[in-house]
Amino acid sequence: MMKILGISGSIRSGSYNTAILLAAKDLLSDDVEMDIHDLKDLPLYDDDLAEEEPPAPVKAFRHAISAADALLIACPEYNYSFTGVLKNALDWAATFTLSNLLEQKTTAIMGASRTVFGTARAQLHLRQVLHASNANIIPKPEVYIRRAQDLISEDGIVEDQRTLEKIEWLLNALIMEMSANQ
Repeated sequence: MMKILGISGSIRSGSYNTAILLAAKDLLSDDVEMDIHDLKDLPLYDDDLAEEEPPAPVKAFRHAISAADALLIACPEYNYSFTGVLKNALDWAATFTLSNLLEQKTTAIMGASRTVFGTARAQLHLRQVLHASNANIIPKPEVYIRRAQDLISEDGIVEDQRTLEKIEWLLNALIMEMSANQ
């Protein structure tokens, strides 16, 4: 069974990015499972903490990455970039002190935003950080879900068929890459 770790760069309740991860999870076949890791409890990255005994939320997050064949990151856009919450998580994942768990980790990116730009700018920045960590980034398709408030219900259900198709295309590319690496 292939395992994907879903990571939402948003910790707010009602997050559009968590909603698209849940939609992705529902689209997977029975031979692929996805866990979604909540970043809310991760402390701010501190190399002193990394050198000592890392806190339990850090250990749990790093274990989840290690146990996964691939990552699916749902990336919001705040102020033309991705969130500090997500950057902090990536710092914990790719620290030299604890080891770089993103090294050649197959990783796909998608994102949802209320704006007409979707998350294009944020994903560009995220790709730079993942590149620096030497992650194996799925280049296409690029999934930018714009005006998410019109496509995702207040209950967090992706209602738009075209949006679901885009997510499914990305999942297919991710699964194809995971299969090639096994």
